[in-house]
Amino acid sequence: MKILKTPFKDLLVIKNEKFKDNRGYFREILVEKKLKKKFPFNVVSISKKNVIRGLHYQKKKPQGKYISVIQGKILDVVVDIRKNSKTFGKHYSIILSNENCTSIYIPPGFAHGFACLGKINTVIYSCTNYRDKDSEQGILWNDKSLKIKWSIKKPIISKKDKLNPKFKDFV
Repeated sequence: MKILKTPFKDLLVIKNEKFKDNRGYFREILVEKKLKKKFPFNVVSISKKNVIRGLHYQKKKPQGKYISVIQGKILDVVVDIRKNSKTFGKHYSIILSNENCTSIYIPPGFAHGFACLGKINTVIYSCTNYRDKDSEQGILWNDKSLKIKWSIKKPIISKKDKLNPKFKDFV
């Protein structure tokens, strides 16, 4: 496991190793002691190609998220919403897939979303805090001021995500 820093404070990219043989493969996803964080809440989402989920965050009870893909391929996107950060309002994106064995740790204070590029995409979220439905918020996924290139021509978006406010309304 290699932990790589990004230009965003505390946002980390993790390169995992895959051990293959004639039976299949073995892969470590998350090693808490290497990140020095606890992840008590774990969930999975399965999405088809062209689905975009996000941009989501929890306002009152923010979560750090460790994102891994065990099937398929996604464009993972985060937006820094920490008002005192040097990278406030900027976004970072990375391809995560089962093939590249790459994960990302997103600290609290980021809005998160992803675009599904594979036929079927299975994403594991390990979170530093439990889900608080009353704290859930969002930012409009295609807000032009964020300049995110989602690379999907006909995205499939939930009704809820279509109604998220623009970034300027978050500010």
